[in-house]
Amino acid sequence: MVSEVGALIQRVCAERELPCEPSGDSSWVVTLPGTHKLKTVVNLIVGEHALRIEAFVLRQPDENREELWAWLLRHNARMYGVSFSIDAAGDVYLTGRVSLRSLDDDELDRLLGAVLTYADDNFDTLLQIGFGSAIRREWDWRVKRGESLANLQAFEHFAAPESRPGS
Repeated sequence: MVSEVGALIQRVCAERELPCEPSGDSSWVVTLPGTHKLKTVVNLIVGEHALRIEAFVLRQPDENREELWAWLLRHNARMYGVSFSIDAAGDVYLTGRVSLRSLDDDELDRLLGAVLTYADDNFDTLLQIGFGSAIRREWDWRVKRGESLANLQAFEHFAAPESRPGS
């Protein structure tokens, strides 16, 4: 069964031009390109009865942990195939499990699409909640030194001094 699922994973990734490499006898690493989160690395692990999906999203937040955890839990109720989870260190992942019997090209495509959508579309919000102070400090430092703000533009609505409360 592992070789059949491995062939399916490699075929689907090749058809979609996604980098895919075996990472053991029963696991593959797929790299999904994004817009906000430039890439999301997905581990696909074939078990006896299910495919496990694991993708790192964000390191543990510097601040507002409870707010971030609450945000993740609220979003889990609306998600397909995977859900947000945290590890012992507090790092954020997308994880899921799907029966090998239900796995085909379309289902794998849906699962990879879900991982990409949830990681990429929500990345800026997660950064804002968990690292807002650091982003503001970086913004101020770059402005002071005349550095480019190009890769911080997604955060202008809260990081620029004129958008901050009391400014």
